[in-house]
Amino acid sequence: MKALEELVTLLSRLPGIGKKSAARMAFHLLKADPSYAELLSERIATLRERVRFCSECGAYTEDDPCPVCSSPVRDRGLICVVEQAQDVLTLEASREYQGLYHVLGGLISPLDGVGPEALGLERLRERVVRLGAKEVVLATNPTVEGDTTALYVKRELEGLGARVSRLATGIPVGGDLEYADRLTLARSLRGRTPL
Repeated sequence: MKALEELVTLLSRLPGIGKKSAARMAFHLLKADPSYAELLSERIATLRERVRFCSECGAYTEDDPCPVCSSPVRDRGLICVVEQAQDVLTLEASREYQGLYHVLGGLISPLDGVGPEALGLERLRERVVRLGAKEVVLATNPTVEGDTTALYVKRELEGLGARVSRLATGIPVGGDLEYADRLTLARSLRGRTPL
């Protein structure tokens, strides 16, 4: 069954999907209501046409500028810098952050050939100045590349008048000290806050 094999191969190219999971999805689609499979294929076909990057912050959007950038109630003095566009959706789901975003589109990674020039930091500097940002929150992942990028961005923003902060890292809520690694414990101790 060539059609089934081709679909399984395509589905298995998705991140986190192996051959077995791809086969289960393909068989599910065969058994599902035909209208569901048709709707799914239509949405996949139009995804790249309808969703693009916001010209202001770089987040995914169907309207340009995105709803966050065009919202009159967002705090324009606060910019959260994230690695990828999908990170904006993750932070928005928390409903805790009310500022604007700036998507870098990657992290500094010399081993992968990604230098600071690939991140478009000049655009971030321009936004900080234009918006008169009071604080820039660096929300890169707590990895070597994320930390390196955060330090570089902090250095690039010096002298612009905005305070630069970093998301707290450490033991997650509901976490157990027994299972925390040394680096997580060290970050938790350094980032402790008064009660």
